[in-house]
Amino acid sequence: MSVIVQISDPHFGTERPDVVEALRDAIVAMQPELVILSGDVTQRARRSQFEAARRFIDAYARPTLVIPGNHDVPLLNLFARAFSPFAEYRRVFGDDLEPEFAIADVLAIGVNTVRPARHKNGEVSDAQIERVARRLRDADDAQLRIVVTHQPVHVIRDKDIENLLINREAAIAAWAAAGADLVLGGHIHLPYVRPLNNETRRLPSELWSVQAGTALSTRIREGISNSFHVLHHDPAQDRSVCVVEQWDYDEAAKHFVAGARTSVPLERYTSR
Repeated sequence: MSVIVQISDPHFGTERPDVVEALRDAIVAMQPELVILSGDVTQRARRSQFEAARRFIDAYARPTLVIPGNHDVPLLNLFARAFSPFAEYRRVFGDDLEPEFAIADVLAIGVNTVRPARHKNGEVSDAQIERVARRLRDADDAQLRIVVTHQPVHVIRDKDIENLLINREAAIAAWAAAGADLVLGGHIHLPYVRPLNNETRRLPSELWSVQAGTALSTRIREGISNSFHVLHHDPAQDRSVCVVEQWDYDEAAKHFVAGARTSVPLERYTSR
């Protein structure tokens, strides 16, 4: 069985120390095959904030796939935003803004949806869509196939429509046809799991949106505490399902506790 942890939007620079400790302890205890950090690593893309994030990741010592979010490029330094927007990010996490992770039963593909010319709106290009689709078509049958973006491809509140990923419908159609199972995102600090296949889209395969809340930040919205997701996938037992488990921070106990569980069917038709 593979265990994958998804954290998002920690916004280092606004992190809650007790929650940082609790999340580190939870990840150490779970020993996941992979941790996915789906953007907004920092609050203002400052060197000290990236370094705090690096220390946190080093403390739990598990493989980690990180992609940038819109907060990970400078906001006020317009020169840096125009000419070297990812300089601090690259210094800490390396030059690959779209990393991949692959083992026998997991394939995770990062997509950089940040466009520095915009303040927060993200976009996926046709070239990115095709790159991801090609990689998905090469995946093994046993692999849980995950695409990671920062901005959401699906929202459940009208006020979040403006935050939707630009060119998302083309991405959803192409990635479903190529056999993706999950699209993981963040950005709006609201955790949920929803199917993307519906009467309007009529996708050739099932594809699900997994949206994470803020893992560590004080920027909690609508009374929803810090949270993260744990994905369980065991192709040896049942390759037709993945379980997504939400873990929520218990303010009184000062640790994370398991909450809602969603069984996601892995029903694929791939066009190769």
